[in-house]
Amino acid sequence: MKIKTSHISAFTATLLAAALSQSALAGSDSGFYLGGSVGSAQLNFDSFDDYIDDSDTGYKFFAGYNFGLLPMVDIALEGSYVDFGSQYGELLNDTTRFSNTAAQLHLVGGLDLGPVGLFAKAGVSDWETKFTNGDYRGKATGSDPAYGIGAKFQVASFQLRAEYERVKLDDADMDFYSIGAAYTF
Repeated sequence: MKIKTSHISAFTATLLAAALSQSALAGSDSGFYLGGSVGSAQLNFDSFDDYIDDSDTGYKFFAGYNFGLLPMVDIALEGSYVDFGSQYGELLNDTTRFSNTAAQLHLVGGLDLGPVGLFAKAGVSDWETKFTNGDYRGKATGSDPAYGIGAKFQVASFQLRAEYERVKLDDADMDFYSIGAAYTF
């Protein structure tokens, strides 16, 4: 069977059109983006006498800038405000309520695989914990490392994302699993 040159040209043109439409569909937009997420926040702390392992619904708002320096590679700087909800645990032999929030700054690196992409982030979290134990109320603050991984599905400038983040809160760990959306301007 002999393949005609016109068939090869048509096949090549079809592949090229499909590739170009995929990159347009993927929406690997550079520029400013805004978004929000909601998910489950899990607080873990274990010491000799005290133990906390509780979760609550949390949410976050984020904004960033994707520099778009390389094709298929995203490099962004992202800031966020996260409310981790309220968790309960035993502290000083009494039930204690913890309310945790954080302002975060991350460097985000990602790989675009068509409309699907993977990303990882690392940065710092400036957190605040308010606690209530009986009649006693107090708060603790600090800055600690924060990091995460995620996946996204992007069509044009609209993006759906799922991610896992871990934030250190001095001796405790906060794990945040979330689903959200973002829009690139």
